[in-house]
Amino acid sequence: MRIVYIEDNDELRETIGCLMEGPGRSVTCCANAEEALQLDGQAPFDLVVTDVSLPGQSGTDLAQSLLQQAPQRWIVLCSGYDLGHYPSQWGPNVRTLLKPFEIEELEDLLGHIQTQHTGTLQ
Repeated sequence: MRIVYIEDNDELRETIGCLMEGPGRSVTCCANAEEALQLDGQAPFDLVVTDVSLPGQSGTDLAQSLLQQAPQRWIVLCSGYDLGHYPSQWGPNVRTLLKPFEIEELEDLLGHIQTQHTGTLQ
């Protein structure tokens, strides 16, 4: 499963990006939505994990743009504030992760998505 992680904080991007790596997962890290969109245009990612507050285009705008192209796409929005049920209305595979999150929460979510994603490929 190909994952892109978008986070403008250098330290968080490096740390969380490394922690997301695992069997069957390759992670690409980006500092902004524009870079992620460019890379996704070359080869779409299976999962987009993005901070909501980014310089330039926000994570929510990025998510909505990607979902217009592929409504079934897996998106995880990371935010320091509760986004409520609003993002879940965007599509069946949109999830939120409240910051600061525990590594176990992230791993559980990635494991669930990976299982669901693998199931759709069979």
